[in-house]
Amino acid sequence: MIFKATYQETKNQVPLRENTKSLYIEADNIVEARAKFDENTPYNIEYLQELSEAHLEYEREHNPDFKIMEF
Repeated sequence: MIFKATYQETKNQVPLRENTKSLYIEADNIVEARAKFDENTPYNIEYLQELSEAHLEYEREHNPDFKIMEF
């Protein structure tokens, strides 16, 4: 499964929509995806969601920076 995480680069600041970024990661479930982000990044995860096939295809087509992260 592919998960999309929206995040802030630091945990020390108040989240601002203008600073929100996104990453994609492959994991077996949402708990594993959260653990991978927590272990490998200093990011403040705002939202983590599993992507359906249609949503994943949309992200691939409309996001020029689309890349599935590997830790």
